[in-house]
Amino acid sequence: MEEIKVLVADPSHEKYVDTILQTIADAAKVRGTGIAKRTHEYLTTKMREAKAVIALSGDKFAGFSYIETWGNREYVTTSGLIVHPDFRGQGIAKKIKDMTFSLARTRWPHAKIFSLTSGAAVMAMNTQLGYQPVTFADLTSDEAFWKGCESCVNVDVLQRTNRKYCICTAMLYDPEEHLPAKIPTAVLERIRRIDRKRPKEDQI
Repeated sequence: MEEIKVLVADPSHEKYVDTILQTIADAAKVRGTGIAKRTHEYLTTKMREAKAVIALSGDKFAGFSYIETWGNREYVTTSGLIVHPDFRGQGIAKKIKDMTFSLARTRWPHAKIFSLTSGAAVMAMNTQLGYQPVTFADLTSDEAFWKGCESCVNVDVLQRTNRKYCICTAMLYDPEEHLPAKIPTAVLERIRRIDRKRPKEDQI
């Protein structure tokens, strides 16, 4: 088996987007849990803006995750973490999680990073990175984030409780309590080039 590489995605990885979306949808069906649906263009944009991480075994898709910012970049989420069934059980999810986490901390060092998850494995990874369980009130009030929950099968629970809780567990990482993260120099330079073209958006 070829070595699995975990990379910050770029436009050359767009060819994997449909496979990524299908893998996410299939996993949600197997677990019987909901998930915020994303479009092909949405994930492609994340790749172009250096806000996604992909794992590859040669030219085969192995895993993926992406970053979103909320509330004028006061909050960040690392979302859509998925590993292809052919590559599970090899520690790939943790490598992807570590990379997206470091990327988020580098680009928005003062933002709080949060997670809503129903998966025990993700909760364990979050805990190792320094996340703490919190109430939903501690998360972003950005309506665009909560709108993403509308495609989840459990949205009725969220609505009935006035967004106080749901099936997912809320976890939050406060950057003020930790040392800065490290990201490869080449990736930092790519981000700076992107930011120079879009001076008002998400600059590091």
